[in-house]
Amino acid sequence: MAKNVTGEMPFLDHLEELRWRIIWSLGALVIGLVLGFVLVVKLQLIRVLQGPIAPLLAGNKLVITNPGDSFSITLSAAFAVGLIIAAPVIIYQLWAFLSPALHRHEKKVVIPVTVGAVALFVAGVALAYFFVLPMVLRFLLTWQSESFDPMITASGYFGLVITLALTFGAAFELPILILALAALGLVTPQFLARFRPYALVLTFVVSAFVTPGDILLASLALTAPLYLLYELSVLLTRIVFRKRDQAAFSTEQTTAGGVA
Repeated sequence: MAKNVTGEMPFLDHLEELRWRIIWSLGALVIGLVLGFVLVVKLQLIRVLQGPIAPLLAGNKLVITNPGDSFSITLSAAFAVGLIIAAPVIIYQLWAFLSPALHRHEKKVVIPVTVGAVALFVAGVALAYFFVLPMVLRFLLTWQSESFDPMITASGYFGLVITLALTFGAAFELPILILALAALGLVTPQFLARFRPYALVLTFVVSAFVTPGDILLASLALTAPLYLLYELSVLLTRIVFRKRDQAAFSTEQTTAGGVA
């Protein structure tokens, strides 16, 4: 892209670059969706995803109430898988757009940050599927069970599974978000440390807002790891600023030596 005499990219060039970054991200998402659909069908992931609720159905099957439910459920699962597949490309495109505002040593962490972001997303999805979902289902389906005969719809169950998985996966990106804000100079370790007394309350409020419905257990299950991730963000931000200060000091020493 063309730059002016100060080395800064003109505003219209920023918009043009952003447009292409979005196009590449959407292209990756489309490809991920196609691959996700193939994986869902070939690996029979719909059957696999029924694992947490199968022991609670007493030999029964999930119910569909619409002829298109089975296909729409497959598409929803394919979208979730496709999003995970496309995540590295989307994260890279975001980094590439922000990189002109970063220092040289910060640009070198693109691969570790991308890998870390994908790992955090997968960790959030795994926590939701293997721990939170079974706990929530066991509590909900055994509450007043003597008074009701449950008839669980496939759309309702898979909607819960996918929503919980994507919510936890996105929430686990908190350290990456805070690192990006720190790299851009919008937050500092001192600010994050002073914000600690409010962080726990805020993480619970956010968890209650983003988790589906009024499932208190899911909100509580997300609050604890989210606050721990906040503490991890504080630590990582300190490292970022320490590296930035060291780089600035090294540059000053080099400049001073050159002048001398």
